[in-house]
Amino acid sequence: MFILLLLVSLVSSINAASIVSRSQSYPLSQPAVLGPKTRMTIGNKFIAPDGFERSATLVNGIFPGPLIAAQKGDDFAIEVVNELKDESMFLSTSVHWHGLFENGTNYADGTSFVTQCPIAQNHSFLHSFSAPNQAGTFWYHSHYSCDGLRGPLVIYDPQDPLAYMYDVDNASTVITLSDWYHVVAPVLRNIIGTTANSTLINGLGRYAGGPMSELAVISVEQGKRYRMRLVSTSCDPNYHFSIDGHNLTVIEADGQLTAPLVVDELRIFAGQRYSVVLVADKLVDNYWVRSLPNLVNASYAGGTNSAILRYQGAPNVDPTTVNTTSATPLKETDLHALINPGAPGIPEYGKADINLNLSVTSKGGLFYVNDVQYNPPTVPVLLQILSGASEPSQLLPNGSVIVLEANKVVELTLSTSGAGGPHPIHIHGHAFDVVQSAGSKDFNYVNPVRRDVVSAGSRGEQMVIRWTTDNSGPWYLHCHIDWHLDAGFAVVMAESPSDTAAHLNTVPQEWHELCPIFDSLSPSQLGGGGRKSYEEAANITTILFPPERLPYN
Repeated sequence: MFILLLLVSLVSSINAASIVSRSQSYPLSQPAVLGPKTRMTIGNKFIAPDGFERSATLVNGIFPGPLIAAQKGDDFAIEVVNELKDESMFLSTSVHWHGLFENGTNYADGTSFVTQCPIAQNHSFLHSFSAPNQAGTFWYHSHYSCDGLRGPLVIYDPQDPLAYMYDVDNASTVITLSDWYHVVAPVLRNIIGTTANSTLINGLGRYAGGPMSELAVISVEQGKRYRMRLVSTSCDPNYHFSIDGHNLTVIEADGQLTAPLVVDELRIFAGQRYSVVLVADKLVDNYWVRSLPNLVNASYAGGTNSAILRYQGAPNVDPTTVNTTSATPLKETDLHALINPGAPGIPEYGKADINLNLSVTSKGGLFYVNDVQYNPPTVPVLLQILSGASEPSQLLPNGSVIVLEANKVVELTLSTSGAGGPHPIHIHGHAFDVVQSAGSKDFNYVNPVRRDVVSAGSRGEQMVIRWTTDNSGPWYLHCHIDWHLDAGFAVVMAESPSDTAAHLNTVPQEWHELCPIFDSLSPSQLGGGGRKSYEEAANITTILFPPERLPYN
């Protein structure tokens, strides 16, 4: 894997414009913030978040994208405008609002080929929806490519029952963790086992052998308590996150409040979020913020995988604090939902209304769920349903759509026997109760953690989750490692499709126009480099998917 990483870096250095020493991202002290009713322009720009310059797909020209901040009960109206021009990356796009249930607005979920067609170049789509009973830490990202379109979304609750635990909770305390690649995603998606070049914290980082580029600085004042909202916008790795010398009290997992739990390190998977309370009660100094990915040879050498926690009054220098072995790492089974704890249904394994077993295997880098590889349909599942399809035999893709009855308790057991784990599993349209965590033999129906992304573990492990089918429509269930999703690790849960038309708010006319516009595009108008992307991947490594897996112009 190290050789592959080295080769990716070498090829990247040929294709990139130059090596620079400063990032174009905003500093944490002055984050970009948008309201719930806004416009997001998706375009291309050269940035160097880890000191290596490349073109990326960005929201309003920055990475991570601007924070969308709302108050509980706000309505959202977010216009996504596609001004993409770089043909080495995909020229169509979509934006998914991760963790928001979209109850009654399935068409606004932003999921390419499940709930809509992608937004074509020089077109736009207005996502109008509400989240009346949700508050917490969420995020948005492309469900079409992994080249930088991702950013945080927070719904603040003026009546937060845990507000007594912290003094500061604003844009400056949102912390994004992400991987970064020096080669564009349309090239990397041809490679089996793609590896990130660097870890970014709030859009800044360093890569092995690279320049000593700027690191993110998180500023705190001695004596104050901070609600730090951690958002993993990762395309692949999970991270072990810690701050030298400081404990962290977990109070939220994926938009769901938890009973407070003190830890000194937590593992956060792609797509997951945690709120942690940090008490700034140490000496005025600089402390390393650490986010170690599960990649071969990952370390903190040269400030890689790191940021800086800086107390007001401390000098502007790198920390000298030392990393120590965790004494109280987060265990998912120690997390408990704060509000209305308890999984729905009969508290016994296999006694739900609907009991599903999904077995995930892999071969040649491709993934199969119950022996079926997910391939996106040409007609979005929601459009199929609104056109009259409701039975599994009528819904495409064949074998990848599971029809569920309305208002039933579903218990899903997912096990993996293939490579590439641990796999973070996410379902759209719901949060779920984790009644069995991967790696644990115990079941908890009384007070399990409730969230929307859970690790299914690695080979030979399983996880068990429960939710209630109270949100009619097609909802994606998939591995949140982007490369695994692209390789077939997904199914669609079609909840009571016969009720979907009546359950939805009025579907906007511009939604109906997305598919005719997208379907009229020529191969060159889709972008992504065509066959040249495969040839470039072949110059990096011979560990490739077969070329016939993807369409080329």
